[in-house]
Amino acid sequence: MIEELIQEAIRAGDPYGALKGALHYGEGRLAVLGREFRVGGRVYVLAIGKASCRMARAVFETLPRELVGDALIVTKHGYAMDCDGIEARIIEAGHPIPDENSLLAGKLGLELAEKVGRDDILLTLISGGGSALFVYPAEGISLEDLIRTNELLLRSGATIREINTVRKHLSRVKGGRLAKAVKGTVVSLIVSDVVGDDLSSIASGITSPDPTTYRDAYEVLVRRGIWDRVPESVRRVIERGMRGEIEETPKELGNVHNFIIAGNSKACEAVARKAEELGFNSAVMTTTLEGEAKEVALAVGSIIEEVAKRDRPVKKPAVLVFGGEWTVTVGDAKGLGGPNQEFALSIARKIAGLNVTVAAFDTDGTDGPTDAAGGIVDGETLRRLEEAGVDVEEALRNHDSYHALERAGALLKTGPTGTNVNSMVIAVVGDRGDAL
Repeated sequence: MIEELIQEAIRAGDPYGALKGALHYGEGRLAVLGREFRVGGRVYVLAIGKASCRMARAVFETLPRELVGDALIVTKHGYAMDCDGIEARIIEAGHPIPDENSLLAGKLGLELAEKVGRDDILLTLISGGGSALFVYPAEGISLEDLIRTNELLLRSGATIREINTVRKHLSRVKGGRLAKAVKGTVVSLIVSDVVGDDLSSIASGITSPDPTTYRDAYEVLVRRGIWDRVPESVRRVIERGMRGEIEETPKELGNVHNFIIAGNSKACEAVARKAEELGFNSAVMTTTLEGEAKEVALAVGSIIEEVAKRDRPVKKPAVLVFGGEWTVTVGDAKGLGGPNQEFALSIARKIAGLNVTVAAFDTDGTDGPTDAAGGIVDGETLRRLEEAGVDVEEALRNHDSYHALERAGALLKTGPTGTNVNSMVIAVVGDRGDAL
């Protein structure tokens, strides 16, 4: 039952289908969701993110081949499996930590953007993971310095918006800088992996004006307690930016047109509809859930418990859907896991003894630096953990949710899905005898 709902979430976030439905071409005009753009020259393609291969395939099937100029596809290591038949340069790069290929992708991407003429269109295809996969540090910052800064931000518990605020001000391509280099028209088709679909945060706003400043980036690093720990080159660039010695990220981009074609909200709604078809009452509780994974899990668990025990706010049998992006403040812990695995391990405590099954997963199939998408737990998981000799509280303190869930047979592994529309929690709450 719950596996069927998980697959529905992944299907609803399918970038190939979303792009095929959004993009059309005919009589010298490119149409996106009803908006038309005249093609006076050629269409250059830049695809960045975990879903880039599937999105690029849809483009190559839609546009006449002679119309397409140079094309560059950047995706995560292991995600190029869907790129067969696409005539483009393909780069697999590091995520969540950028690597040398990420740097190569950034450099080549900027070169491609600068090649676009005034009568041309740069068709950018953006999906989750773009921030790490596509980097080109500001002058004076090495890739190692950028990686160190990213690691500190990820371990500090910074939100994705905070992380992207810093990234945009350490980059030559993020925060709208890539789009600013284009002389022609930029049309971006976006699969959103950001809570609230904030364009300036998706892939660190490669084609979006940036409302944040160097001062904001400085305040993030100070607030998260890592200003004195980031490399000197990073502090130097931010300080120069605050003094006005380095140009700010663009606040307006008149040649850019951004379209969100898929995201977390649509995926959550699809799961709720599927649950209704299967005979359950359903509700999308929120698509903007954020916070520390193990704490958010307890709050969500309280809502689930209310349904299980008191039939409110939804009557059993019920499916509750939550979407968003939760984080883990790792600190110096050496455990293995990810936000969704930690969420699942934490909520197992709250739903113990209840007739409930909960899946917490990242829709891209990869939760943190692991091969698991998340975890599936139920009212018996806590007992199984204890029988396996797992100290749940210690595992949470050490952020070692992967090994804990593994011992209880509670890891969820989907493999790479080719998309990313944030994280999701699906809770199935039913009377004894209901198919869970």
